[in-house]
Amino acid sequence: MDLEKFRDDVYTVTNRLASQLENGDVPKLNFVRQRLIDLYEQNLVKINHSVLELICSATLISKGYTVDVERPLAGPLVCDIYAKKGDRISIIEIETGFTPPEHALDTIDYYVARIISKIARYSKFCTDFSLATPVIGILPIHRIFLKPPSLRPEAEIKKIKLLCDKFYKNPPIEYGDIVNARLDNIYLINIDKGFAKEIEPSAYYGVCASMLEKSEIDV
Repeated sequence: MDLEKFRDDVYTVTNRLASQLENGDVPKLNFVRQRLIDLYEQNLVKINHSVLELICSATLISKGYTVDVERPLAGPLVCDIYAKKGDRISIIEIETGFTPPEHALDTIDYYVARIISKIARYSKFCTDFSLATPVIGILPIHRIFLKPPSLRPEAEIKKIKLLCDKFYKNPPIEYGDIVNARLDNIYLINIDKGFAKEIEPSAYYGVCASMLEKSEIDV
């Protein structure tokens, strides 16, 4: 663990992002920076993920939100970004496509299930739930989350529940959480230029669907 290098890197990123904010908003971003430094000292975060959290945090701060990172929600569940603006709560989960070595032989199924599980588990704790990813990756968003709960076919819900049960048993992903889960936005993160752009899930799915289909990924 190289605390000095981590601190230098997050200061560099924060200073770059601060130039895009109003002066009164810079302390909000500095708070996030210090939170990440404290978490790094506890060996709870890494630099790659922290940079993504800083970029997304700056985007929300520019919209008037107050932001926290690595915020506990319930039990062991911790969200990447937790933001408040008046009565509105926004949660962003950042996905980079990493899968652990134990899923080297079922990487696709595991990643699809993980995206489903995040939407199902986190969206009930907020007003707006979003996924964020670097622009170099593709999120396998399941088409069921493009429909309101009343229009989600039972057979499709059961199918993705079985997929989730393959990877998540303790605790399992609840059927009702899949039924009522909500995905409000996707954030595409340009790491080099230091910004995140918001896109509607249906538009994102439309762009990615043909590529996923050609790759024989069922979403």
